[in-house]
Amino acid sequence: MYKISQLAELLGLSRTTLLYYEKLGLIKGQRMSNGYRSYGDKDLQRLKLLQNLQAGGLTLKECQSCLDEKIDRALLKQRLSELDQEIEKKQKSRDLLAALLGESRLDEWHSNLNNIAPDAHLEWLIKQGFDEKQAMHLKWLSKDMNEHERYMQDFMRVFEALERWGPGSEFDTDKALGLLPDKSGEWLEIGCGQGIATKLLASHTDAHITAIDNDQPALNFLDNTLQTLGLSDRVTTVCADMGKLPFQHGTFDVIWAECSAYIIGVENALKSWRKLLKPNGILVVSDLVWRVDEPSQDTKAFWQGEYPDMTTATSRVKLAQRLGYEVVNSFPISDESWDNYYQPLSQRIDEVEKVLEGSSAIESLKREVEAYQQREHQFDYQMFILRVAE
Repeated sequence: MYKISQLAELLGLSRTTLLYYEKLGLIKGQRMSNGYRSYGDKDLQRLKLLQNLQAGGLTLKECQSCLDEKIDRALLKQRLSELDQEIEKKQKSRDLLAALLGESRLDEWHSNLNNIAPDAHLEWLIKQGFDEKQAMHLKWLSKDMNEHERYMQDFMRVFEALERWGPGSEFDTDKALGLLPDKSGEWLEIGCGQGIATKLLASHTDAHITAIDNDQPALNFLDNTLQTLGLSDRVTTVCADMGKLPFQHGTFDVIWAECSAYIIGVENALKSWRKLLKPNGILVVSDLVWRVDEPSQDTKAFWQGEYPDMTTATSRVKLAQRLGYEVVNSFPISDESWDNYYQPLSQRIDEVEKVLEGSSAIESLKREVEAYQQREHQFDYQMFILRVAE
């Protein structure tokens, strides 16, 4: 026989809990001559069985039912399903914590977070110690901050020797220029890099151009180039984050953004950059779009991983119209623009691949080149000339 205090100690329960169990009829104590309750070995074993049933996720009422009657199999199946779901959630939590500690990759997590909260995602990455340029690349390239430093070192090793960091050509830039109604006033070029398009804009227009990028070495290179060409008075370079541009609303007649809007998201770019334009101002922007409704499975899988916001040119036009633009013109860039980027990139990968053996950056870039080689006009860079609607 056990006193209630002894039973409580053996089971790791409180005296209050045992009294509650007795009230429910789960155990039945006997009043001794001295007034104390006593419990038998049957009560002890019954409560141990109860504890094991509770460990399976059953409620106290359900446990009592299992003790007193035949087990309800439907109930157990339901509880098993609920437990499986809970385990799956816990496993995802465990995987995330392990990934944040560098034990596994964060690709899927970054992609998902960038879809549901892009601004908060970028701000958080910066708080983790990445500068703005690294954070923007992290969103779209390695997607794993634990490998990102090595990834970006290898990435820069490839691109430091390349003139172009994306598809483009003087032909397409000049073609877009020819569709503009006016080539004077105050212009803003966003994501100018080393200034391939900047030089053409300065030499083919009467505009004053403010060229921004968040890579100061690239701007230094551009400044030296402009000095050599005698165009320094036509262009002002500014090191700035394209998502937080330091300009007053209604400042510019034209904003020029080739292959850069995707970094902060095209919708976000169209919204925020529109405020910087004067009435009837022009935005020239290019974006990667699908040309076919049903791309091949491999091509679709690749770009969904690398650029999940990718859509059709028609969808981009509708987005622009919804955000207060009218479409002046739109056209896909030439094959020359693709070759200008991917042929030198392929050659550069071959040059450094042995030195950077095992590099995830090299593997990522090789997959991109392969996707381009299988393009078959399934996707294109589309140039959009948009005017602020009245």
